[in-house]
Amino acid sequence: MDFYQAKKTIDNAISEKRLVVCVGSCLVKYKGRAASKLSEGDRVLMIKHDGTFLVHQSTGMKAINYQGPGARISVSDNGEELIVKAERSKPMPEEIEVHFKRVDSCNSFEMKDDSKLQLFGSEKQLSNLLMDDLHLIEKGLTPLKNESDVKRGSIDILAEDAAGNLVAIELKRRSAGLDSVTQLKRYVEQLQKRKGKRVRGILCAPEITENALKMLAGEGFEFFKLDYEIENPSAKIKGLQKKQKSLEEF
Repeated sequence: MDFYQAKKTIDNAISEKRLVVCVGSCLVKYKGRAASKLSEGDRVLMIKHDGTFLVHQSTGMKAINYQGPGARISVSDNGEELIVKAERSKPMPEEIEVHFKRVDSCNSFEMKDDSKLQLFGSEKQLSNLLMDDLHLIEKGLTPLKNESDVKRGSIDILAEDAAGNLVAIELKRRSAGLDSVTQLKRYVEQLQKRKGKRVRGILCAPEITENALKMLAGEGFEFFKLDYEIENPSAKIKGLQKKQKSLEEF
């Protein structure tokens, strides 16, 4: 594809707010937080109507160079190469230049997608389900508040057990690590200081790392294995299986 036609395609797409996908051999130059130069190779350039500018190689998920929304896009043809540039001035001046030595394909597409991502099985959604069925964790457990605010965070579920103790329940939709135990510890300590009474800590997650389980046991907290399945448009808790504070069960 000749540079003239590629430039025309990109110019029209920018003015009409269309998606551009350009494939060819190019080198990439960057100036901004640092300076870099990516030697010539076959790459994909994607330009979105909001100014997002992405350069992809033939492998990997992430763009090798990019500008976020709001970049100013320009294109020029000097006869020997097609130069596509993305510039922005905030939060600091940055510039990416893609110098195409060969253009294999350059097309634009009208994209209509105003739908927002809906997350099913979020921690908030699972927390709401558990509020109605805390007996799955322990008989006599009574919900008091969903998302109880403390300093530097919010307890997913605040409950009271049959003995009248406060129970802070932290919910994780993926494997719980040391940071999850540290978070629960902070919540329990803040709650004990505020209420002046014993507070139990319970961590619910599908899995927990060995180090996190050791730390949990050392703090006197409990772990419950969260078993759930994601459906559209909701999530369903299949059950909570109590895990003792013993590594032999893992």
